[in-house]
This record gives sequence, structure tokens and C-alpha cells, in this order.
Amino acid sequence: MSQPPIPSFDELTDTFLEPLITDLITALGEDVSREGLIQTPARVDRSLRFLTGGYGLTLEGVVNGALFQAEGAEMIVVKDVEFYSLCEHHLLPFFGRAHIAYVPEATILGLSKFARIVDLFARRLQVQERLTTQIADAVVQTLAPKGALVVTEASHLCMMMRGVQKQGSSTRIVTTRGVFKDDAQLRGEVLAALKP
Repeated sequence: MSQPPIPSFDELTDTFLEPLITDLITALGEDVSREGLIQTPARVDRSLRFLTGGYGLTLEGVVNGALFQAEGAEMIVVKDVEFYSLCEHHLLPFFGRAHIAYVPEATILGLSKFARIVDLFARRLQVQERLTTQIADAVVQTLAPKGALVVTEASHLCMMMRGVQKQGSSTRIVTTRGVFKDDAQLRGEVLAALKP
């Protein structure tokens, strides 16, 4: 039996989430007509659209031609790019920082575009492992560098608020491409530089 087609982002933005959110709040045992909740379905609708806005973006649109000739082959590191995402398993936030390093071949990217690339993938239903890989792949696709390395460090509310309830826990994911995958010394230098 075939699955129904997945709606596009444009089709989803034409639908209204408010009735679904109203039903959800009611199913949880609350009264959506009470003063504090009257506007909540509309607010949650807007919030979810913002938090998943990455589905409506493309890598090409985010980069927007901000590519420049490299004047050398020195390693470039962009640290502490904040991100906020929603765990696809529980729809609870996870948040942290991404660090991106690359060794250019012929092209470099405007620095602010790295933050936009992170948001492109963070503002979706995600797992941290995929987010880290998608950022690395986007850097490679955009710049064809000699190598790329991406580290994400995040706290997951699905571990902190529920389940094991470990508030101090965090997760660190490292993804490497090119020279960073092949050269352990170079990889080690970057990872050492990224330690707090």
C-alpha cells in the first residue's frame, strides 16, 4: 500500500495548526477558553512555524553568492555559533553551539553564512547527529574545501526534563571530511583548540 505524498513546506504553511493545537490542549485536560490559554493555539502555531522554518529554505538561497576567492590555504575556524532545534523524537528543544573549521581549496565563504547554514538545518525536526553531518556536507558542497570539521555541543531537554532527568548532561558530536578525516594531528589540533 503506497504512502500519501508528503506535503511541501508551502502547502504546510497554508494549513492551520490552531485546531490541532486546541485539540491537543483539550486532550491534556485543559480548558482552552480560559484567559491564559485563549491565544495559546495561535501563538504555538506561529512558534512552530518559526522553529521549523528551515524546511522553507535552501542551501543556495542561504549562501546567496557570498563566495570569495581564497588568498591562502590557512585553516579557518568559526566558533560558538548558537543553535536551537527540536528533537524529532519528543518535539522538545535541544540547544547548543556549533564550531566549523575548514581548509579552503580555492573559495571561502562570508562568515555570517556559517550561522545561516547552521540555522538552515537546526530549524527542523532533528537529531544532533544528523544536524552535525548536514552542516559538514553543506560546507563541502558549497566550498569544495580540502577538508571540513564540524563539532556540535548541545543540551537536550528530552534528557533533562523527562526520561533520565539529567540536567547537567550534554552531547558532543564531531564530523570530519577530507584532510580532517585523514590527518589525525590536524584534527587533534582543531579539537584541542575548541576545548573550553
